[in-house]
Amino acid sequence: MKRIPIVATIVVGLAIAIMIALGIWQLQRKGEKEALIAQYAANRTLPPIAFPAIPVDDSLLFRKAGAFCLEPVGWTNRAGRNARGATGWRQIAQCRTGAEGPGLTVQIGLARTPDAKPTWTGGEVHGYITHAPDDQPLIASLIGRAHPKTLMLVTDTPLAGFDANPEPDLSAVPNNHLAYAVQWFVFATIAGIIYALALRRRMKA
Repeated sequence: MKRIPIVATIVVGLAIAIMIALGIWQLQRKGEKEALIAQYAANRTLPPIAFPAIPVDDSLLFRKAGAFCLEPVGWTNRAGRNARGATGWRQIAQCRTGAEGPGLTVQIGLARTPDAKPTWTGGEVHGYITHAPDDQPLIASLIGRAHPKTLMLVTDTPLAGFDANPEPDLSAVPNNHLAYAVQWFVFATIAGIIYALALRRRMKA
């Protein structure tokens, strides 16, 4: 009768333990995210504040805020939806706010074509705080390695000639930590079953 492979068993056991730990961690994150969403809902009813001059956490999302853009120094556009739900191209400016500091990201409205050329030269803006577009891979969020997202001001009033921005939407805030937890538990179960079957076949050989 063949012996149980000690090293392989330890490696598989550690892998399964790590996957289970990640599943438990995602369940903990689920509770934290639910508390954040409740805070975001409360933020919508609070009075406006000055847009934070230094990077902060996500606790200010959906809070009304104001800022002053001295000068747009760059533009990007991203696909999105306007206040009526129609598709368009989000016009996002990177603004200079002074000699120092991280600057300001502002979404000033939506264009109907991707080749729109905003002529905005800056000024006072008011709206609500949300996340700027981010290209981090999904796996970074899955394993908790995502870097903090940049905050952005979405204006209440669009630039002339552009469609209005959508209202803040709490349903757009992802809370898929339960799904992630289930995935890790499923992975751990599958790994255990596969190894048990392989071990059984080895012992019978």
